Amino acid sequence: MLTLTFLVKTLIDLYVMVLLLRIWMQWARTDFYNPFSQFVVRITQPVVGPLRRVVPSLGPVDSASLLLAFLLMTIKYPLLLLIQGGGLSLSPYNLLFGLISVIKSAGYLVFWMIIIRSIMSWVSRGNGPMDYVLMQLTEPLMAPVRRVIPAMGGIDFSAMVVVLVLYLLNYLGMDLFGQLWMLL
Repeated sequence: MLTLTFLVKTLIDLYVMVLLLRIWMQWARTDFYNPFSQFVVRITQPVVGPLRRVVPSLGPVDSASLLLAFLLMTIKYPLLLLIQGGGLSLSPYNLLFGLISVIKSAGYLVFWMIIIRSIMSWVSRGNGPMDYVLMQLTEPLMAPVRRVIPAMGGIDFSAMVVVLVLYLLNYLGMDLFGQLWMLL
């Protein structure tokens, strides 16, 4: 059962991260003709496309993708309980669990995009198509930090500061929600 639990949790979490990435890319107005952007759109379009006919966008936010991410995270916890043999638990708290899980996934997505951008800056020197999209996504978070803490000795500390703030927010979530934060 642990293998199935791991598989279901990982697939739901990864798909929700891709949905949140789609929302973030639309909000940041990234280049949608980029191969990485096309991959994100193609992997989410079969589910989001029909849902968009029913759920309209709210300004720059792709509300259909956000609703789908919330629904997936809301059913994740009861589904994992069902797989582990604990029965199906349908409660209004599942909506809270779904909201907390979406917020936590958004934080993880930002964390990984900054880490990937930092690693790729060492490897590809900003020449690849994915570098451009990562720059478009993460630069609005890193530029304000760079204005306060400029590069010293050719080293840019903005990514490190943003990652430290994300860690701080993660610990704040642990303080506020306790063990629930770790389960989701």
